[in-house]
Amino acid sequence: MPLGLEAMLAAGFGLLIGSFLNVCIYRWPRDLSVVRPRSHCPGCDKPIAWYDNIPMLSYVLLGGRCRGCRVAISLRYPIVELLTACAFGWFVYRYGLTAEAARWCAFCAILITLGFADAETRILPDEFTLGGIAAGLVFAVVTAVPDFTAHEIAALFGIAAPERVLSLGEAVLGALIPAGSLWLGGYLFEKFRHKEGLGFGDVKMTAMMGAFLGLRGGLVTLGIGSTLGSVIGLAYIAIARKDAGSYELPLGAFLAAGGLLFALFGEPLMNWYSGL
Repeated sequence: MPLGLEAMLAAGFGLLIGSFLNVCIYRWPRDLSVVRPRSHCPGCDKPIAWYDNIPMLSYVLLGGRCRGCRVAISLRYPIVELLTACAFGWFVYRYGLTAEAARWCAFCAILITLGFADAETRILPDEFTLGGIAAGLVFAVVTAVPDFTAHEIAALFGIAAPERVLSLGEAVLGALIPAGSLWLGGYLFEKFRHKEGLGFGDVKMTAMMGAFLGLRGGLVTLGIGSTLGSVIGLAYIAIARKDAGSYELPLGAFLAAGGLLFALFGEPLMNWYSGL
């Protein structure tokens, strides 16, 4: 099958996955089942017909409103579907129908879900943080994690381990060290300022990213996300005239943005990091 056709089919599959992710974004932070009941309009509670639930197309045909009560549908729905479709199409185009492409597609799908869930509800569902950590460790056995820290440690101590074991070691180091450093920063902030400055969901999300990216990738992504959160968050607080002392910044959304940037531009970002 031509590579372009594979990418197009992957993008179409990404639209369907994105539609399901929208359900997860709305329901899991609210402790609702993603299976039942059927998708319904939050305005009139009327079940959504299948022909009004076609990814992106239905949103356009309905003008972004419910067919029954005409209440506005969040723009988040087509954006999530489009982002997921683009991610799936791009990584299949780049890597073909391989385990490597599947790993990056899964990583991006998890980031998109967590980013929008945190932006809307300030909640990062365990199904995607803890589940993402497990997925990252499984993928580490199937396809190599893009790092060499565990390889260098093994070589330093003269340990000859199979490549899959070393790749799993990269994932474990990537999960523990960036998340541990973030947790320590939050702990010290709470200790000295006597108020919570970081949710544990952000720590679990950082561990998830490190499990997919390894130690260096996890640290770079944490740095990018934290910088974006600081710059954009402070700008928003100033423009919207929020109280900087009480406003809850959706750090997970910025971490997700950093992770997506790394997924797309990992090599130049790693070269920049190595240069430091």
